[in-house]
Amino acid sequence: MELQLALDLVNIPEAKEVVKEVAPYIDIIEIGTPVVINEGLRAVKEIKDAFPTLKVLADLKIMDAGGYGVMKASEAGADIITVLGVSDDSTIKGAVNEARKQNKKIMVDMINVKDIASRAAEIDALGVDYICVHSGYDHQAEGKNSFEDLATIKRVVKQAKTAIAGGIKLQTLPEVISAQPDLVIVGGGITGASDKQAVAAQMHELIKQR
Repeated sequence: MELQLALDLVNIPEAKEVVKEVAPYIDIIEIGTPVVINEGLRAVKEIKDAFPTLKVLADLKIMDAGGYGVMKASEAGADIITVLGVSDDSTIKGAVNEARKQNKKIMVDMINVKDIASRAAEIDALGVDYICVHSGYDHQAEGKNSFEDLATIKRVVKQAKTAIAGGIKLQTLPEVISAQPDLVIVGGGITGASDKQAVAAQMHELIKQR
């Protein structure tokens, strides 16, 4: 089980400061969609250059032109790139094909997918590396979480690794861990903490016990 830190509401210098605090306790740094919108793929390159031993995920949420998006993110140094599960199969296939050429990995974000079970099975067959259930900011505001969706994809996914994101905090982490995803994605649960290092260390300890 791995821990991914999602950086969403920061600029590049702030992102570097946060990662510097928690780097020993995380496996993957996510350059979140808001950061990509504000800073461009330059953010991916600068974080990868600053922390070369950590994997960097570019949360592009690709919806079309999958191969092109993956190519550009790969050039910037991304190790993992996200594609939306609601995309056309051809988009996901294009992303997977380009990722194989570049020795990168594809994560499919299942946000807003209506039939999680059937779509996860279809996406799994396309050769992606991760399938992620995700309660976005708007869903979290309505009190929703992805624990049930994680159990659903765990039942149907045979090849890809599973991931969960959205509103995970230290107090909810044991419930998440009990569902045994391969990757736990935490944003504000770490970045919003007064002692980021201490929280990241506790999360790391809980995750690595499994």
